[in-house]
Amino acid sequence: MKTTNRTIAGCPPALGPYSLSVQTASPLLFVSGMTPWDPVTGKIERGSVTEQTRLVLENIKRVVEGSEASLANTVSCRVYLSNLTPETFKEMNAVYAEYFGGDHPPARATVGTQLLGFDVEIECVVALEK
Repeated sequence: MKTTNRTIAGCPPALGPYSLSVQTASPLLFVSGMTPWDPVTGKIERGSVTEQTRLVLENIKRVVEGSEASLANTVSCRVYLSNLTPETFKEMNAVYAEYFGGDHPPARATVGTQLLGFDVEIECVVALEK
């Protein structure tokens, strides 16, 4: 049994055959890769890696909270950067630490890859409180 969340107020729409998040019978929430979609403009914004990372993480936060979960319970993230260099990693990591830099940060992998029209995408898994 699973529950899919295809629309959540203030979040980018699911434009393809995927859900913004999926809850399963296990106590986990799977959040799809979020992009630097700006809820004010309704568009992908291609600013600096710092700006894009902040938009991505705010979108993740809205999806997680809209799924009645807490960002503090994130157990794993995958970060995709279109141009993975020491500089872009440092930019992304500085913003990422604002959201996940506490005593119990989630596991993480960072991957350099080709992205379409933006430079940062992040997906995550969040533990649900029962």
